[in-house]
Amino acid sequence: MAIQLRKNTLLSDDNKKTFKAIIVLNEMINGNHQFSSSAYGDDAVLQPLFQELVANGYIISSGSVYKVSSKGRGVFDTFMKRYSEYLKVYDVFSFVDLEKGEFAFSSYFDFDNDDDWFNFTDNERFDDLRIAVAMFKKADPAEIVFMSFINENRFDTSVSGWQNDLMADTAWGEIEDICNSAIKPEDVGEDAMVDMINQGSELMIKLMEEEQKQNNNNNNYGGGGTTTTTIVEEETIEYYEPYYDPYYISPIWLVPLFIW
Repeated sequence: MAIQLRKNTLLSDDNKKTFKAIIVLNEMINGNHQFSSSAYGDDAVLQPLFQELVANGYIISSGSVYKVSSKGRGVFDTFMKRYSEYLKVYDVFSFVDLEKGEFAFSSYFDFDNDDDWFNFTDNERFDDLRIAVAMFKKADPAEIVFMSFINENRFDTSVSGWQNDLMADTAWGEIEDICNSAIKPEDVGEDAMVDMINQGSELMIKLMEEEQKQNNNNNNYGGGGTTTTTIVEEETIEYYEPYYDPYYISPIWLVPLFIW
C-alpha cells in the first residue's frame, strides 16, 4: 500500500515536555543518576524542565538534589501501565500484510531466535498499522511512536550527553514525521480497520495464552511455585479481553499524564 505524507501532526510544547519528563522521571526512579538542584555539567540543560516539574509538584527539591514526589510517581505509574498495554495491544499490529490480511506475529513462536524473527519481518509486504489503530481508538499517535522509541532504547541515558539529545528537537521531529507518513484509518477504510483490529485482538490473546503456557512449562521444571504465576497471568488475559471490541480503549489512556 502506498503511503502518502500528510502534514497534520505537530507536537505541542506540552507534548514535548511530557515526553521529556517521562524520560527524566524514569532515570530518577529506575536509574542511578542523582540530579543536583544546582545546575552544572550536562544536567544544566535540564534545569528549565526541572523548574516546571517542581512548580507543578511532580518533583521536589530535597537538600541539594531533586526527588520524585508521590504525584510524580503516580504519573509515572500511569504511563508504565499505558506502556505495558502498548506492548500487548499495539505491537501485534507492527507487521501486517494488508493484501492477505496476515499478521507476522501469528508466526512469532515459530522462530528460535531474534535474528530469524527480524529477517522474517524485514519484508516489504508488511505494513505498520500501530498509528492507524491508535487513531481509530482515539489515542494519541505521537505517544504510541514515543513508546516505540522507548522500546528501541532511543533515549539511552547511559550515553554521555543524552541530556542535550533529549532537549533538542531531533527526536520530536522524527515522531512528527512518522505520524505524518504513517498509514491512517481512512487509507484502510472503517470496515477493514474493524476486521484488522478484531483479528489483531484475537491474536493478542492467543499470544498471551501461548506465552503463559510456555512460562508454566518452564516453571514446572523448577519443582513447583507455578500457582501464583498462573493466577496473575490469567488475570492479565482477562484484563485485555475488553479489547475484543475494536472500539475499546482502556480508561487509563484517556487522562492527561501531566497538567502543565
